[in-house]
Amino acid sequence: MNIDNMSAIEIAEKVRAGKLLAVDVTEHYLKRCQRLNNRLNAIISLSEQAMIEAEKIDNGKKENLALAGVPVLLKDMFCTQNLKTTAASKILKEFVPPYSSTVTEKLQSAGAIVLGKCNQDEFAMGSSNETSFFGPAKNPWNLEYVTGGSSGGSAAAVAARLAPLSIGTDTGGSIRQPASFCGVFGIKPTYGRISRYGIIAFASSFDQAGPLSLRVKDSSLCLEVLCGKDEKDSTSISQPVPRFSNAQFKNNLKVGRIKSFFNNQVNKSILNKANEAMDLLKSNGAQIVDIDIDHLEVAVDTYYLIAMSEASSNLSRYDGVRYGYRADFSRNQPKNLEDFYSRTRSEGFGEEVKRRIALGTYSLSSGYYEAYYLQAAKVRRLIRNSFLRAFENVDVLVSPVTTDTAFRIGEKTENPLEMYYNDSFTTCVNLAGLPAASVPIGFDNKGLPMGLQLIANDFQEEVILSTAQKNRGPLQVL
Repeated sequence: MNIDNMSAIEIAEKVRAGKLLAVDVTEHYLKRCQRLNNRLNAIISLSEQAMIEAEKIDNGKKENLALAGVPVLLKDMFCTQNLKTTAASKILKEFVPPYSSTVTEKLQSAGAIVLGKCNQDEFAMGSSNETSFFGPAKNPWNLEYVTGGSSGGSAAAVAARLAPLSIGTDTGGSIRQPASFCGVFGIKPTYGRISRYGIIAFASSFDQAGPLSLRVKDSSLCLEVLCGKDEKDSTSISQPVPRFSNAQFKNNLKVGRIKSFFNNQVNKSILNKANEAMDLLKSNGAQIVDIDIDHLEVAVDTYYLIAMSEASSNLSRYDGVRYGYRADFSRNQPKNLEDFYSRTRSEGFGEEVKRRIALGTYSLSSGYYEAYYLQAAKVRRLIRNSFLRAFENVDVLVSPVTTDTAFRIGEKTENPLEMYYNDSFTTCVNLAGLPAASVPIGFDNKGLPMGLQLIANDFQEEVILSTAQKNRGPLQVL
């Protein structure tokens, strides 16, 4: 029995039927993680409780557990009781939360086994997983290349079959971009679909959790478990949760091709494979039309103004007083409280996080708030309105996920602006709060994966999932 090739759905079915033990599956994946992670650096920590939790599944009632015995890896933004949660930052490198996130609890209640925590960009701030305090995760298709970010470890782990499922967060493309770079399926649901309680905050009005997997059906089942109203999160929405795993391809599907995103800046291999994917949809009865979305040329600037402003507010809680890293003052006592904070944060935060805090604080400061943050908030509304108008005429929008495939580790670290514009095709979706996914569509001439972005209207994840299932791209890593 080849556990590596089993889907999450297959594992759960066999564990529920008693044909497979959760402890055997868990042991298999733990050993695989231990064997391969030295090369990939996709995992920050493994759980010492995983085997105990698996035994509980085997010895208990499991008939109604949707994810019975399914190993899952979590991005290290999700609080996990008794298991370190670091946000890949020095300032939280030894932090063990006293509670678990709602996402963690829902997974465990459904019978999933949390194997450990995945590497990421520090506080989810990055597009390559290179800002992590623990070093960059490496792309399983070529270890010299980045995984994408910020959920890079989550995407790499699934691609390398370190777990059949992983959970990431997406603030401006942080599930979709690494999913594209690593050749896996990754979906960000509508903002508010999944509770943010217990997820370390980067930009609260953008952050949203979502699954990554080798198979669309596995992510569909995972969404059924994770979605729903949570009283602990005021931004979570009370909306019926469909049976996503039963999503059927829509007859006469109308697909909108975002015209401005198919340009000469995009790798020709991506354009060719995207066109092949659309031809496949046409052969299944879909109609393809070109769509213009207004204000996309300023989406990246708008996103970063708002996201950095929210980050500067959210990260002010890391002061070295209550929890987390504190500077060593044994030889040189702080002069005052400001000096205490300054030294702790200077040592505890990485360069990219400090850059974003500084820019966000500036845009919120007196005299600049109206000129920067307030204007960005207005443009955000205009972008959302433009997307909503588009969905009056189409069921789903398509675009590349990125302009190119994965780049070499270290290639763009000296140019933050170039790194920011790597998110050109994804940030607009977070500004609008819409659901979107990256679907694998093939490889470039260097053997690196690429993805097609599917975007739907609010709470129309079923359209994305059913459309994605028509894909013939590489859902299995070499």
